[in-house]
Amino acid sequence: MTHNFGAGPCILPQEVFKQAANAVLDFTDGLSVLEISHRSAEFEAVIEEARKLLTELMNVPDGYSVLFLQGGASLQFAMVPLNLLGDGQTASYLDTGVWSTKAIKEAKLVGNVNVVDSSKDQNYNFIPKNFEIPADSAYFHFTSNNTIYGTELVDFPKTEVPLVCDMSSDILSSVVDVSKFGIIYAGAQKNIGPAGLTIAIVKDDLLGKIDRKIPSMLNYKAHADAGSMYNTPPVFSIYVAMLNLRWLKAKGGVAEIEKENKQKSEALYREIDRNPLFKGTCKIEDRSRMNVCFVMENSELEKPFLKYAESEGILGIKGHRSVGGFRASLYNALPITSVHSLIEAMQVFEEKQLAAH
Repeated sequence: MTHNFGAGPCILPQEVFKQAANAVLDFTDGLSVLEISHRSAEFEAVIEEARKLLTELMNVPDGYSVLFLQGGASLQFAMVPLNLLGDGQTASYLDTGVWSTKAIKEAKLVGNVNVVDSSKDQNYNFIPKNFEIPADSAYFHFTSNNTIYGTELVDFPKTEVPLVCDMSSDILSSVVDVSKFGIIYAGAQKNIGPAGLTIAIVKDDLLGKIDRKIPSMLNYKAHADAGSMYNTPPVFSIYVAMLNLRWLKAKGGVAEIEKENKQKSEALYREIDRNPLFKGTCKIEDRSRMNVCFVMENSELEKPFLKYAESEGILGIKGHRSVGGFRASLYNALPITSVHSLIEAMQVFEEKQLAAH
């Protein structure tokens, strides 16, 4: 059996793959989902169901637009300041890793940026605390989960400034109060669906407020006014996302999957803390539930363990080059049995090392 711990694009439910595969062959009237018109009644039903499911699962309140976009979270790094940062204003950012650094870089091309705090000097192994957000900030931007470094911000800042959050790697993994945010955005390729789709949940009273000429494809209002159909949307990615959202609803929704995600991450962290061969890479209080990063006490054993894990069908655990070691991504569709298989591999490897010495 294969256990996919890849960081993204990542594991999706097997039943979703099967349904999507069937639709590629025959979605409606002998036509593939890859060839139907995005203006057809059949696809309009798909995108509306996807929007309805996401609204229900995240309990999105009235006064927000759920947008299906393209360009990944990386395009959102530019769209956010273009739509929210006016002349003479300053946007505040929290720097917690590679993706927030890239977001800051893009925002500086548009206007003034204030980095309220950073954990860069500790290789982003913790989430900064006790920072101040200036009350006159146009918005405050942060990344809720840092896939590369294995940190997660769970307690969101309390401020009157509009919150903008990149939730690419932990959206739909735990219950979130959407009403506290101005914008939530996420690349789909973790807990939503395949690569090629980006979700943006935008508070309507933030739309069209900046006196700036914005290219239509970069204007949230243009997409909201067109119901995410300003141009040809990523039809297949939206269809698979709809199937995945159906799956999540059938499992009991976000509150239920949050319980499973806690069980998975707690079990793996227990083994990392118990096993003398391994150690975590970030502060315990900031550990991510989605991306568990760890290394070996003896770095010379990392390649042998990776080889052994792969022989056991455990794939995708090699850590990012900036951290090294290992990264086990525990997205929604990963069953807890896969986590148990990884834990067993760690224990067997430990026993072999003890026997050898």
